[in-house]
Amino acid sequence: MVDVSQHELVPDHVLLDADEIDEVLAEYDVKRTELPKIKRTDPALPDEAEVGDVVKITRNSRTTEEAVVYRLVVS
Repeated sequence: MVDVSQHELVPDHVLLDADEIDEVLAEYDVKRTELPKIKRTDPALPDEAEVGDVVKITRNSRTTEEAVVYRLVVS
């Protein structure tokens, strides 16, 4: 079976620890539940991702070197 998360077109997905989550929420002045969502079943997520985790996704961008987005893992 193919591991989709390792495909070259899938952006990097990194789980954040509690301190990093607090920094992100403070920087954007949002609550965890206000972050955009990503389903736990998304094949690009790391295997250890659980509902309630926050994932940092780093994508290539045509207008900047990279674009960083954050997603809340939901069921």
